[in-house]
Amino acid sequence: MAIATTIRLPPSLKKRVDSLAKSSGRSAQEWIVDALEREERRQSSFSEAKKALEGVARGEPVWDAEEVFAYARAKVAGRKSKRPRPLQRSKPG
Repeated sequence: MAIATTIRLPPSLKKRVDSLAKSSGRSAQEWIVDALEREERRQSSFSEAKKALEGVARGEPVWDAEEVFAYARAKVAGRKSKRPRPLQRSKPG
């Protein structure tokens, strides 16, 4: 269930929202909701990346990206492939 609300925007910002919404084929309301959802996803991704980086700093395992992508491509293509192994790293600290 949607709840109606009022947002007071300066005329210049309202024109920008209307222009962007029109160019994307959506209403201003749809565009604003989408912008909020995109920002939530961006913040969530940033938070996940920060946690992953902290894990790497603690010495959690990491994999070579090219090996992981090659493995995934082989699996999608239905070919057998060896699972990538974590990289050997020196202990942190």
